[in-house]
Amino acid sequence: MDIEKPQPTAGPDGPSEPRRLAPPTVLAGSPAVVAGVCVLFAAIGAGLGCLVRLLAKWLVTLEHAPWQGPARLLTSIPEPWLTIGVLVVGAALGLAVALFWQHEELAVDVADDKVVLTRRAKSRALPREAVHLAFRDGKELVLLGADTAELAREECSLKVQRLAEAFRAHGYAWADGDPHEDEFRRWVPDTPGLPVGANALFTARQRALGKSATAEDARELRDDLARLGVVVRDKDKRQFWRLVP
Repeated sequence: MDIEKPQPTAGPDGPSEPRRLAPPTVLAGSPAVVAGVCVLFAAIGAGLGCLVRLLAKWLVTLEHAPWQGPARLLTSIPEPWLTIGVLVVGAALGLAVALFWQHEELAVDVADDKVVLTRRAKSRALPREAVHLAFRDGKELVLLGADTAELAREECSLKVQRLAEAFRAHGYAWADGDPHEDEFRRWVPDTPGLPVGANALFTARQRALGKSATAEDARELRDDLARLGVVVRDKDKRQFWRLVP
């Protein structure tokens, strides 16, 4: 595993004085990309609105079609207000979906003294001395502490190159993948060798995986396992684990 570690700076007469903090690097969707996504989703929403208008006009011509009540109500709106209305409502719904998507995206703020992870307008700051290693594991950004415990594991759509450049620029160690990948084992019920209570947490978490309504439960149960010294990794709704030394 290729890991690049930061090197201390030194002058000709010994270690140099601490350098000033460089401006933080903020990694998030660029304004151009965000604007493009908003325009695209608004256009898709407007297009779907036009399809709904055409579908409603077709339904009212049939004798025994479902949804004729809503279709007749919609087509009772005179033109051009009907067309304008479906375009505006469709575009607004598309824009709302785009903004929700942006709200769910992870923003990473890398500074010399800390790393800040922000999602859903909630930020979590990790001090520089706590972050021993950073890497991408599939679609997730992972930060490890000195004892190999996971400080954070967040789904992240940012490009690997941008992440690597930002962390390295601020002196953090970056790896091309998980250096502990070979230590993970698949969890099955009553797995031996786990701390007391871990199997019960894994069982509850397995039920929560893949269900949007219980996604937060799965995250909380991951945190509970971390407190027992167990690192969890998911793949195809299967759980894999390793112990923190």
